[in-house]
Amino acid sequence: MLRLSTLFVRTLREDPADAEVPSHRLLVRAGYIRRAAPGGFTWLPLGWMVYRNVERVIREEMDRAGFQEVHFPALLPREPYETSGRWTEYGDSLFRLKDRRGNDMLMAPTHEELFTLLVKDLYSSYKDLPLWIYQIQTKYRDEARPRAGLLRGREFVMKDSYSFDIDDAGLDESYQQHRKAYIRTFDRLGLPYVIVGAVSGAMGGSHSEEFLAPLDAGEDEFVRCENCDYAANTEAVQMPVAAPVPYDDAPAAKVLDTPDTPTIATLVDLLNARDDLARSDRPWGAADTLKNVLMMVRQPDGERRPLAIGVPGDRELDLKRLEAQLHPGEPQPFTEEDFAAHPSLVKGYIGPGALGEANGVRYLVDPRVADGSRWVTGANAKSAHVAGLVAGRDFNADGMIDATVIADGDQCPACGGRLRIARGVEIGHIFQLGRKYAEAFGLTVLDADGKQVTVTMGSYGIGVSRCVAAIAEATLDDLGLCWPAAIAPADVHVVIAGKPGSDQFPAAEALAVELEAARARVLLDDRVGVSPGVKFADAELLGMPTIVVVGRGLADGLVEVRDRRSGERSDVPLDDVVALVTTR
Repeated sequence: MLRLSTLFVRTLREDPADAEVPSHRLLVRAGYIRRAAPGGFTWLPLGWMVYRNVERVIREEMDRAGFQEVHFPALLPREPYETSGRWTEYGDSLFRLKDRRGNDMLMAPTHEELFTLLVKDLYSSYKDLPLWIYQIQTKYRDEARPRAGLLRGREFVMKDSYSFDIDDAGLDESYQQHRKAYIRTFDRLGLPYVIVGAVSGAMGGSHSEEFLAPLDAGEDEFVRCENCDYAANTEAVQMPVAAPVPYDDAPAAKVLDTPDTPTIATLVDLLNARDDLARSDRPWGAADTLKNVLMMVRQPDGERRPLAIGVPGDRELDLKRLEAQLHPGEPQPFTEEDFAAHPSLVKGYIGPGALGEANGVRYLVDPRVADGSRWVTGANAKSAHVAGLVAGRDFNADGMIDATVIADGDQCPACGGRLRIARGVEIGHIFQLGRKYAEAFGLTVLDADGKQVTVTMGSYGIGVSRCVAAIAEATLDDLGLCWPAAIAPADVHVVIAGKPGSDQFPAAEALAVELEAARARVLLDDRVGVSPGVKFADAELLGMPTIVVVGRGLADGLVEVRDRRSGERSDVPLDDVVALVTTR
């Protein structure tokens, strides 16, 4: 039995100043966690109980599906990550250090390398496969801007599992079994979720899906189609490539005198204001213009290379989509020093004529820039643009990149319907890694014909500590936390509303003992010198599924039972409380 008179907890009436999202505010106010450092938190007893319950559900479902648990150290040598290339690719997000002998070490952000080496060390035959192993381990990433409490920290706990198969058919089966196990896991945790297509990022691999809890506090944007079952993280959306447009009758491009028009808005205003430039069919719009966005791409080895991206003027680049497409390169601003190093680029008036590999600036265009499409764009001269520039006739790009912001109502890539945008918290991610790590480390086995074949792998992660925050975020209300029964620190919160010496104290004690004997987990508020109002507020804040108030009604043999989630209250005979609570 947990007793608030002795429990190591202190509730707060005011929100912490650094809390940005409701779950962070309430987990601190309710005494579940305390900030230890930027992006790092101490778990207090109630918070640790919730964490352990989440971990228990995850472990039970992993074990049920046939995964075997292992455990790696968090402090690792440089060499495996050097072999995979991720010592460099992770860049500044990797915690690096040296031991007393000067050897490079790191705090593991993830463990693909170690899992691969472990299996290579122990297995050598197809008869050993398939193999599914997992761990629950603390990870470390030097986030530039840790935020939102447990949702994005520098230290966090993940469940990461890996499958090892002889061929792609085996990988497909392993992937589906993990997917089913994740569905069972999140169902048990009481978390709403959406399964969406995703990109693999630094993990590598091919097919990838995320499990997102649809919450406004989430950092991930995802889309769902109104007409079909298409759903994807916006980073993974591949917009349809525009069909080519005939341009045999297109007139020659024309250079325009356009002073003081360094932005799309000023250019459109000028085009519509001048009679000699006005369209006969409709006003000019930003979508008629082609803007060429310059940036530098920093490679893992530190080299910076210029890149220009041509997008319709009514579209903006999405930095997260762009980073995913350029990985392991990192997009950086194009500075005044960069302009000085490329004098052919006229700031505010850049056009395709000054771009392309031949000019030393790689040029990629949005999928909407189809062959035959006509544009108003920069003329590579101060105060000048060119109208009627035809893609495929007057300019060609070095390739295509789909990295603009996905807008509500955009076309669905699967059926052509309308996409709707929502926000979510990533709680799980599953990847078909393929042979990237097996090839890097020489993980091979003998097949049935005695030939060496490279093992194919899958990787599957769940954010254990993040799930605590996501569940809190998904279930809280205006009064406080509201835990699902599966992960709450206790099933029932018994509040003694009377004064010491009254009949309510011994009656509540006896009721708590009976509840515990019936296998209910009990939190008893037996504090002395605390007003009933404070006790009631704390009960709502702490968020146990059921609250039982032993108060004035005891004189009539009644206690009040509150359902924390629904808010329903009822007076129940004292003798019926145990049966009612334990059958909920």
